Amino acid sequence: MIDSQVLLRAKDFIYKHARLLDRKRYEYHFEGGSSEEVIKVLRAYQNADGGFGNALEPDIRTPHSQPVPTEMAFMVMDEVNHYDQEIVQGIVEYLKNRTLPEGGLPFIFKDASEYPHTPWWAIEDDRQASINPTGSMVGYLYKQNAYKDFVYEDWFKKNEQYTWQYLDQGTPSGFHDGIHLITFLENVPDMLKASQHWSKVDEWLAQAGTIERDPHADGYVHKVLDWSPLATSYARKFVTEEEVQKHLDYLIEQQHEDGGWPISWNAISAATEYEWRGWLTVDRLRTLKSYGVI
Repeated sequence: MIDSQVLLRAKDFIYKHARLLDRKRYEYHFEGGSSEEVIKVLRAYQNADGGFGNALEPDIRTPHSQPVPTEMAFMVMDEVNHYDQEIVQGIVEYLKNRTLPEGGLPFIFKDASEYPHTPWWAIEDDRQASINPTGSMVGYLYKQNAYKDFVYEDWFKKNEQYTWQYLDQGTPSGFHDGIHLITFLENVPDMLKASQHWSKVDEWLAQAGTIERDPHADGYVHKVLDWSPLATSYARKFVTEEEVQKHLDYLIEQQHEDGGWPISWNAISAATEYEWRGWLTVDRLRTLKSYGVI
């Protein structure tokens, strides 16, 4: 156990600077708050088309729905173990209308460029499917039980097929592809078919350089606790106890004097930096809690 000041300082940061959504996430995990309070706030980010926008992903400032913010809505519902039926039905309607003709969703739709965004959220051709976020989206749809009427619909089958085809073609190209494939494989009902692909993912995770082992590595790298933010994370088996402890120690060191944790990329504004830091600070506390540090 560590000094309680880590949690107290983080709480102070969250209530000074974080969005209402992240304050409610904090309350849920650390102060006995309810999942329904989180869901109430989450609903405000959902649009009439069923998708999510409105800077739920702080670096995508468009009010209009986009695939990755919609995936983040699934992440929030999964985090608090509360898949809301109306929200899920809305997302299903959005995905039905935005799935590409051959299956899959694009990384982002190009109209996001009409609003402030970080450079990597700009795209010239949004007719190309991306495993990020298609893989996780399908995985969460498998996992949730709030609404299942879509499973035999053509758009969903196309997204399934796209993800299986991606897996057949080879190994992931990086962290963001990898976590989406893991979410998909962990939740796919056809476990026999999934078992035929796990070895490929495992081999990739075990390769030198896939998981950054150096806690002090700079830049936009993905370290042990990015891959295994919870003690139950799939990638946990690919790192040692010693590596986990080094990264937990470094994680604690990274807490700023204001109580929050930093981001590792350039924010487009002071507001987006605080929004991201609020989200990440709750995530860092969840990691410390999961590993028994706080």
